[in-house]
Amino acid sequence: MPFTDLGLSEKVLNAVETAGYTEPTPIQAEAIPHVLARRDVLGIAQTGTGKTAAFTLPMLTLLENGRARARMPRTLILEPTRELAAQVVENFDRYGTNHKLNVALIIGGVSFAEQDAKLMRGTDVLIATPGRLLDHFERGKLLLTGVELLVIDEADRMLDMGFIPDIERIVKMVPFTRQTLFFSATMPPEIERLADMFLHNPQRVEVARPASTAATITQRLVATGAEGQAKRERLRDLIRGEAALKNGIIFCNRKRDVALLQKSLVSHGFDAAALHGDMDQRARTTALDAFRNGETALLVASDVAARGLDIPAVSHVFNFDVPHHPEDYVHRIGRTGRAGRSGTAYTLASSEDSRSIGAIESLIGQPIPWFDGDLSTVAASSAETGTRHRGRSGDTRRGARPARASGKPADRAPDRPAADSATAETGAAEMRATGEAAGRSRSRGGRSGAATPRTEARPAPRNEGRSGPRPEGGREERGRRPEPDGDTPVGLGSHVPAFLLRPVSAKKEK
Repeated sequence: MPFTDLGLSEKVLNAVETAGYTEPTPIQAEAIPHVLARRDVLGIAQTGTGKTAAFTLPMLTLLENGRARARMPRTLILEPTRELAAQVVENFDRYGTNHKLNVALIIGGVSFAEQDAKLMRGTDVLIATPGRLLDHFERGKLLLTGVELLVIDEADRMLDMGFIPDIERIVKMVPFTRQTLFFSATMPPEIERLADMFLHNPQRVEVARPASTAATITQRLVATGAEGQAKRERLRDLIRGEAALKNGIIFCNRKRDVALLQKSLVSHGFDAAALHGDMDQRARTTALDAFRNGETALLVASDVAARGLDIPAVSHVFNFDVPHHPEDYVHRIGRTGRAGRSGTAYTLASSEDSRSIGAIESLIGQPIPWFDGDLSTVAASSAETGTRHRGRSGDTRRGARPARASGKPADRAPDRPAADSATAETGAAEMRATGEAAGRSRSRGGRSGAATPRTEARPAPRNEGRSGPRPEGGREERGRRPEPDGDTPVGLGSHVPAFLLRPVSAKKEK
């Protein structure tokens, strides 16, 4: 079916022909007629199938009639990330060359003053991220009562990023009579609930099974160790061994790992850039543009680059970390194999990732083959390496002292002689005798007022017989002051209060 049969206006058809497209994708062919008929649409399709154009082209046709008013946009498109929002602007610039529409981009990391100026001039299409949109609304710079069409794009990503409360709040601000377009690559139960809440008798358009991967992508699992250094070395070997690698995206789960891996690749001679959410907007845009233009061969990124980015010529995707959510795997590898091209996706996995791999295979409905050996190969290699490191004795018990590098046996602490044991036992007996004598002395002293006598016998130190006397400067026992040398503390020692030394007079019975 050609674009001319979808009901688009002449201006839009001319722009599409100029862009070099002749036939729509399945999601475009099914969704565009329903959007033009002013119906709510629930669109489900895997990444790289042209979902952005599925709502951009009919919106341009619908906006040819009417005029925007200050601070009251006619249409609103919500995107989860700044990159996706900027990409939608590019679609309007490409297909809206024959239209005189005001398109405003409201995202974080950009001056409020410039965005306020665009809103003040009147906006036909407002493309925004939820957080910055609510900031403008709370400042009193934006009214949503004139929105005729609402687009919620990448809804499953909105759910993962925690934007659903903001989306629910925004939906309550727009008119109830609006037209709503709801697009998502996966449909977990939470997204189905939101679709039922936001849409009114929607037309469901599903061109692929939810969470399915493109058949043009070659998927492989790569066994590796859990340590970061071993994983980075394994990744470098993969990149060097791929003769067909034109460019590639390397995904990490954490932002700090993105920066660390990018620096490691650069230090080993690779051309790599970083992209994650903590970077300022200018740095993110520069890194993404350099990768798109071919100036940078490798892009190390977090999941901020996993959804909807239109980079059709990505040849490889490397999952440095197995994603926490199985749906993220579908989006990550969807950056390659787009528009009918072939692609390759490698996922580095250790023994700790077995459960996550099982969840991914269950979601996509197919097992992922291993590349160059499975986890058992890595386990055998690790065991062999551990055996070499244990030395000749093979003693792997915790606390065991390894052999020296020279091959001589390690020094062992000498066993305690029997004489030391006898000394310790004698000291313990003397301590018990001293305690009993002290008790009797305190009783006599209390009745007669005599001072407590000091015992001549002195018990052996606690550590004597094991490691020798306590070295100077050692830490004293907590809560007790040291006694003068040559004296053995008995009872309260030399710090007996004076009132305890006073004689006690016994009362005579009458």
